[in-house]
Amino acid sequence: MLHADPLGYCELPAHFAPCEFRIKWADSAWERSEAHRLRRAVFCEEQGVFDGDDIDAIDAHAQLIVAVTQVGGMPDQVVGTVRIHEDRRSGEPGLWWGSRLAVAPAFRSHGKLGATLIRLAVTSAHARGCHTFLAHVQAQNLPLFRRLHWKPLQPETLHGRAHWLMQAELDHYPPCFDVFSGFVTRSTAGRSGVAA
Repeated sequence: MLHADPLGYCELPAHFAPCEFRIKWADSAWERSEAHRLRRAVFCEEQGVFDGDDIDAIDAHAQLIVAVTQVGGMPDQVVGTVRIHEDRRSGEPGLWWGSRLAVAPAFRSHGKLGATLIRLAVTSAHARGCHTFLAHVQAQNLPLFRRLHWKPLQPETLHGRAHWLMQAELDHYPPCFDVFSGFVTRSTAGRSGVAA
């Protein structure tokens, strides 16, 4: 029996769940394409934040980070993504931003994917001279970011939705230089009924 998430993003047998995920900088065309597809599914179809597509001028110079399922040690599908970029308009080297954090609905209770995407986003920017890492975080995600050592700076409204401008506490994010290996996390779905 196959199980599809509400957006039809992926189909899995109801009893199957990948046990391992690699979170890394996207370095192939299929990873980038699937990351954009996932963003459209989450931000356009599921949330209705954007009409049709969420790609903007930042994508021309942003680095995509992906969470990829591993099946038999091989990459299978992109199930999470975030993008990072150094702010070129500010004239302040070392000011970085994260945005477009998305995890496929069928994988939101697996392996702390959102937290690990955030971790690689900040640690890889830190390794490239970041002294300040900011993000506009949807209000419902404020508790998650606080647990991950981010501090709220001010409430804002973006795209008609409540957000918080937040800053990562870099002391909790040591630099990560091996961005194409990134991090590996294991699935926690089904353990004690607790979602990651």
